[in-house]
Amino acid sequence: MTVRVRIAPSPTGDPHVGTAYIALFNYAFARKNGGQFILRIEDTDRTRSTPESEEAILRALKWVGLEWDEGPDIGGPCGPYRQSERAHLYREHAERLVEKGEAYRCFCTSERLAELRKAQLAAKGQLGYDGHCRDLDPAESARRAQSGEPFVIRLRMPREGECLLRDRHRGEIRFQNAGVDDQVLLKTDGYPTYHLANVVDDHLMGITHVIRAEEWISSSPKHLRLYEAFGWQAPEFIHMPLLRNRDKTKISKRKNPVSLDYYRDAGILPEALRNFLALMGWSIGPDREKFTLAEMVAAFDIDRVSIGEPVFDLVKLMDLNGQYIRELSDEALVDRLLDWRFSRAALEQLAPLLRERMKTLCDFMVRGDFFFTGDIDYRGLAQDMISKGRSARETAAILQEYVEKLDEPWRDARRVPFEDEALDAFSRAFAEERGWKIKELFSAVRTAVTGKVATPPLFSTMRVLGREMTRKRLRDAVAALKSLPVS
Repeated sequence: MTVRVRIAPSPTGDPHVGTAYIALFNYAFARKNGGQFILRIEDTDRTRSTPESEEAILRALKWVGLEWDEGPDIGGPCGPYRQSERAHLYREHAERLVEKGEAYRCFCTSERLAELRKAQLAAKGQLGYDGHCRDLDPAESARRAQSGEPFVIRLRMPREGECLLRDRHRGEIRFQNAGVDDQVLLKTDGYPTYHLANVVDDHLMGITHVIRAEEWISSSPKHLRLYEAFGWQAPEFIHMPLLRNRDKTKISKRKNPVSLDYYRDAGILPEALRNFLALMGWSIGPDREKFTLAEMVAAFDIDRVSIGEPVFDLVKLMDLNGQYIRELSDEALVDRLLDWRFSRAALEQLAPLLRERMKTLCDFMVRGDFFFTGDIDYRGLAQDMISKGRSARETAAILQEYVEKLDEPWRDARRVPFEDEALDAFSRAFAEERGWKIKELFSAVRTAVTGKVATPPLFSTMRVLGREMTRKRLRDAVAALKSLPVS
């Protein structure tokens, strides 16, 4: 058997560090076993998926140093590798299950489902679909579908018994079938849900081992039921531990930067980040933490992965990154610096922002030092963010809401575009809606993002810094404000 594994990110946001973590372990397993590593784009969420996000994911994974054998950018024998280009396959397979009696058409309206949920909540009972259309006569179901009545296709789950998941790390995990409702497989628009597309693609692409995060364990009964309904052999499942914050909560952008772009922009070397991610639940040997990707592959044993709760410790990452930097030759270090912030393209972005504030060339660094730093030391700066008549708590609250709103849908965009005019319009509307003077808000944001009270144009600065660095600094500024004594 040839080992075939995959990573299947959804292009609905920034390239996530968790994606690189799971991709790394899939890559190492494939290479160690002489198999193939496949990249598949799961873009069936038509409202949130974007080509820009897909491009960012591919770019970020390549920056980390991972290469795939098949994927949307290079093709392969099992393509296409974007789920949006495979919709006909999911429809065919869903209809096949209906014909076999393993799935059924559901004609329930959104209004009925909303009322059902409301009643279940009021009764404090089990939430989920009640099987209203489950026993509809097949001929009647076909007639209604042919007449154009909207429907979804649902998986017919067993009402009794249990489902058994055999996980390579965790052993046998049992689920009561009565606790799993009849999941939607195909939506009214003909697009699949994650569960159907995932199983169909894994089967058709010959995936032998599914190495994914432990948060997908709860979805396993639906996936295993689908394999059974189709009459297919399920792959081996290996659920990796989730990356955790120091307080053991799941890593999230509210407590740690999660975008790969942040780590690139903050000056983390890709080999250091890759090494750090490898240490999340695995070690190459006693008393050794630094190793190359090739050394990891040579020593890799998936059975030595710990299912504990690996802590994503930024201090440890910085220390490891420092080791890698110190081992670079002078020439190699210069090359890294040029690629990072001193390329001609990067300097061309900064020159028009800093020119007006320069009297000597030295001023380029003095006036624009915040473009070349990662985190900002807010000691002594917190008071500069607070306008007269405002408190530290008020300022922290407005900046907290501001950074949250940056990632929410805005006008016709999935979120606020990081472009000068869009950021300006959003920020002015935000200040007005919350009863803050524009000058008050802009001053607080400026100091939070740059550590200075006078800078080049604020929104041009935010654009060049990028979404991830801007977001991280705003959150750090909020934490600094909250740490001030209450007056």
